[in-house]
Amino acid sequence: MIVLHLSSKGFQINSETITFPASLTQLKACLNENYRTIEGKNTTVFTWDDLGILAYSKNGEVVESLTVALELEAYEFSPKQTFDSIFYFNNQDIVRYYKSHKQQHVKLFKGDKSGALVVNDISAWFSVRRENINAIEISEYTPYVRGSGIPKDKYSITSLDEEVIEFIDFGFKLSVIEELMYTKGLMEPVFDLYEFADWYQGREIDIDDEGYETIAEVTQYFKDLPIPKRLASEITDFYQDGGNDIYMNLSPFSGGAVDYWDIETAIDAKQFPNLKKVTLCYATDKAYDEFEEMGIETEWL
Repeated sequence: MIVLHLSSKGFQINSETITFPASLTQLKACLNENYRTIEGKNTTVFTWDDLGILAYSKNGEVVESLTVALELEAYEFSPKQTFDSIFYFNNQDIVRYYKSHKQQHVKLFKGDKSGALVVNDISAWFSVRRENINAIEISEYTPYVRGSGIPKDKYSITSLDEEVIEFIDFGFKLSVIEELMYTKGLMEPVFDLYEFADWYQGREIDIDDEGYETIAEVTQYFKDLPIPKRLASEITDFYQDGGNDIYMNLSPFSGGAVDYWDIETAIDAKQFPNLKKVTLCYATDKAYDEFEEMGIETEWL
């Protein structure tokens, strides 16, 4: 019988304290030597089929985390049996503890919906599927730091040492950004809302809560974003659709039926000599007529 215990003493297997990264030799002594080794591109997985336990290693020598499987999975590295031994948190059954204290769990990272218990720099992270816990991962606890790993200047707006396009209409500018940044890959960085929210230090942006409307800081970013005049010739057409990347990054849960980004005037088209066709869903009738008057093939989506 294998007994796992997370308490003020740390993480223990059968009363032996385990710290991460842990040696494979120590784990074999605590568990057994009846395990499989699956070599992945970046990770080696050691699987104890009879115990329902997996260990993950980056170099194949030391183990960064341990996982107990509570549901069967179809992956090659998945245990053939689920974990049916005992896992205590401060002498309580950890699964029952999770269910009764679900809303009190520490969040390891932004957006974590599962929860975790953290004791003495060891975390037990709960993976939840369809309201059921399907696995618990034990590893060294690394506190979430907003913006960690993202260059500090990645989304900083700086002036360009070249001529830029001056836009009259914000909706028109958004359609141009869609083409240049997301379709043609001619503008960097490619804006990612979730990364931006992680990077932004002015306040915490809660996308899950705020993503049904426009987010002021995101809208301002695109308003301030300079577009080099030399890229104007790259715009030959644009196609507005509620699922465009630009709109999904502005307001991912809006559902598309909004007028936030309507093109109100087509006057900016005069700055794009190669623009021959537009497909519109965010535009006024006035803008539609103006496109046609300029000889630009125009249609509604």
